[in-house]
Amino acid sequence: MQMARDQQLDGLRAVAVTMVLYAHFFAADGSPWGHLGVRLFFILSGFLITRLLLDARDAARFEPVTALRSFYARRALRIFPPYFAVLAAVFFLDMVRSREVLAWHALYLSNFWYALQNEWAPWVLCHTWSLSIEEQFYLVWPLIVLLVPRRSVAGVCLGVIVCSLAYRFYWPLTGTPSIARDLLPPASMDALAAGALLAARPSWRAAWPRWARLSWLPLSLAALVLWVKPVPMTPVIAWLAWIGLEVFPLLPLAVLVGSCSKGIGGPAGRLIALSPLAALGRISYGVYLFHAVVLALVVQAQPLIPVNVSSQGAGRFVVAGALTLLLASASWLLFERPLNGLKRHFPYVRPDGGAGAAIAVPGTRRDEALQPQNLR
Repeated sequence: MQMARDQQLDGLRAVAVTMVLYAHFFAADGSPWGHLGVRLFFILSGFLITRLLLDARDAARFEPVTALRSFYARRALRIFPPYFAVLAAVFFLDMVRSREVLAWHALYLSNFWYALQNEWAPWVLCHTWSLSIEEQFYLVWPLIVLLVPRRSVAGVCLGVIVCSLAYRFYWPLTGTPSIARDLLPPASMDALAAGALLAARPSWRAAWPRWARLSWLPLSLAALVLWVKPVPMTPVIAWLAWIGLEVFPLLPLAVLVGSCSKGIGGPAGRLIALSPLAALGRISYGVYLFHAVVLALVVQAQPLIPVNVSSQGAGRFVVAGALTLLLASASWLLFERPLNGLKRHFPYVRPDGGAGAAIAVPGTRRDEALQPQNLR
């Protein structure tokens, strides 16, 4: 049963990264699906990270220093090597003249760079804003989960969500929209904290509260109505639509993640756990990380490609998508998975019987099968 639940969460990763590829390779109308996919990634990351940390905290041999050291070592092994490999490739190829701003990306400050510029330049690295958000979250969140009173973790999650919502309602008062409203950390903390709340309140996943059961479907429908834009977008309506598109999907996505974490039965559960989806989910970090670089190379090679890849559409989606999948698969098999094996040297709790002794910790096996990843 655990394997089925793991595959369903991997399947959700596959859905999230497919939304991103659709928005960046196919859609030509400013589709919100890519942003929705990133929000789903954030909820997954918040849930899985918090669940692992709480499992470690509940173990008999828990020590905060050991858990924190292992957490950061494991994150570094999982995230840094492919990320800095991409930055090195961009540097040596000087893609879209990115060299002069690579320091921002190397320090995981991409979101602040684009917010300060108020434009997506250089575009080849614009997707790294969400990876920067994740790293900023990783710096602070483990300290909160492992050090505050256990009974207060859920309350902290709720407080973060409320502050993030207040941040959104502040922005219309500034008058002019800017991309900073979506890129500064508070804009994404509600999704990360919603996932964390799922981990802090496991009883909700066993039996959803009545308010969640009654509201997830109306909120989904409300978000769908906003996506199709049924009325002219005056400035006031545009602001309200932006807030709605950010807020309305939050509960439905959290319910989806929570339901898959305990295992969905029937045809829907079997569909989301299909082996091809699970396989795509396992390499989704690489897919997200590499896809913009692949797109830049494919556009440069347009004279050699018999279909149109210079603009959004089916040709770009098929060619750039296939090459991205091939590169991400090779990276996972030859590079990322072997490095993941080194995480066994960093158990979340104090070894019993000497340094390096094997530990059976609740959540450790899940950590090997389910690596939270931000693509977002």
